[in-house]
Amino acid sequence: MTGMLKTTALLGGLTALFMAAGYALGGESGMATAFAFSIIMNIGSWFFSDKIVLALHRAKEVQEPEFPDLFATVKRLADRARIPMPRIYLIESDTPNAFATGRNPKHAVVAFNRGLIDRLRPEQISAVAAHELAHIKHRDILISSIAACIAGAISMIAHTAQWAMMFGRRDDRDNNPIAVLATLIIIPIAATLIQMAISRSREFEADRLGAIIHGNPLDLASALASLHAINDRAPLALPSPAMAHMYIVSPLSGRNLLRLFSTHPDVNERINRLQQMATARG
Repeated sequence: MTGMLKTTALLGGLTALFMAAGYALGGESGMATAFAFSIIMNIGSWFFSDKIVLALHRAKEVQEPEFPDLFATVKRLADRARIPMPRIYLIESDTPNAFATGRNPKHAVVAFNRGLIDRLRPEQISAVAAHELAHIKHRDILISSIAACIAGAISMIAHTAQWAMMFGRRDDRDNNPIAVLATLIIIPIAATLIQMAISRSREFEADRLGAIIHGNPLDLASALASLHAINDRAPLALPSPAMAHMYIVSPLSGRNLLRLFSTHPDVNERINRLQQMATARG
């Protein structure tokens, strides 16, 4: 029920944002158009957000003969987690990272960056995969996919506002430059808030369950340390910064202002909890 409430809140926030932006750009007619578009967007994101997210990342589905070891690992972990085997996608990026998407465990996908497969040790890859399967088992992936889909829509509104401000007639009430400027300021803030709407606690819980599924908390701690160090030095190029919450570690550089509003807990705290978990398990 909690996940459903969060999803409903995000969809409601999207609708309000669209209507406010539509009013700023086009008055009452713009608001009505934005409302109609938001309804379509809400329905579409519920069923197709995973496909949209994967398309934006240019992720390609891979088959077992291409990565037999990876498929064997994910199958073994999925059996332990008692969930269906997810489809596996590959993102052609040298920066190692991973995320899960899909509206439920039966339609789940785990996407791995090529850099993760090439640069991490097998036990680290297994621990990362277990973390993502934990998200799937907890049904975190629907709300993450919807939030990422919303981010694309927010970017589109921002671009529309920019063009309206550049070419809108100053005497046109529907293109009030002050209202458009306000929209340009509000929309990026709203995108950041959408990231923050994805609870940081879900990462701690996915770490805990992922470590249980994999069998060794220290492997996940080691993977998190490696991923964080590399992503901090060479940030991943994202379709939108508002998609950062989907990944196992933040793909944004520590020098990026958005890290002030990071959806991920501090990686050192995550590592400490996993180390404590390993000590408690002996």
